[in-house]
Amino acid sequence: MEHEQTIPEQRKQEETALEQGTPDAARPGPRRRRGRTVLLIAGAAVLGVLAGTITGYAIQYDREPTPLAPLAQAHLVSPKALAPDDATTNKTINANRWNKTDDDLAKLLIEAPGGAKAGASGYDTIDSVATEFEEPDHMLRNLVMSKVRRLASASWTEGDSTFVSVQLLQFNDRDGAEDYQTGQSGYMPEKKYAGNSGMAIPGLPSDLGHVWVDSEADEKPGYLPMRSGRAIARRGDIVFDIHYVNNRGNVAESDVMDLAKRQLERL
Repeated sequence: MEHEQTIPEQRKQEETALEQGTPDAARPGPRRRRGRTVLLIAGAAVLGVLAGTITGYAIQYDREPTPLAPLAQAHLVSPKALAPDDATTNKTINANRWNKTDDDLAKLLIEAPGGAKAGASGYDTIDSVATEFEEPDHMLRNLVMSKVRRLASASWTEGDSTFVSVQLLQFNDRDGAEDYQTGQSGYMPEKKYAGNSGMAIPGLPSDLGHVWVDSEADEKPGYLPMRSGRAIARRGDIVFDIHYVNNRGNVAESDVMDLAKRQLERL
């Protein structure tokens, strides 16, 4: 009898052990909630900072403003405004905003070297400048769209073989000057024109100015050999365009470069 009673108890123990070894028996219950205390502490800290800030603003709001230290010179002396007279000009009215390039544009042109025969000098019109290009109508439209402001030029002759012209083109802004400078410089390396990439002007970034001398002279039967040099550069809203022509086929790059340096210094 004891044996029979013992067996069922052993079976119950074995069944209980098997049930505990199954996955369902090993599965944990719901996790205990954690972090509630941390959240409460963090919330209290935020509320404390906010309350302190509000209290500080409230205290400052009720206080009288702190007066500034007195000035060393309480009353500044300024000149009285004068009525315009015969000596009043746009330059005198805007003296603090006057730039050198706002003066007479023709005065910024370089002078002819000693021994040269000076030609025409002064202001030009847009249409007269446009006629110097292969497509005058196209150039006239470009100058108008680029908002050219003023044009001035000077020319001279050295002996009977060298002809020089210097032209200044001032635009309403730098964008117009950049359009002209890049447009004219863009086609110079073509074989029809200089046929080379030219040389940068010292003291000026290469994208703002170049000097070119034709790689070959233009020789035709019955005509003198023509060779040209050209300098185009931009400073601010002004572009200078120098043409140097020799009817003996002799053009030194240094001669054109010297003219470009001189004109750049004048600007």
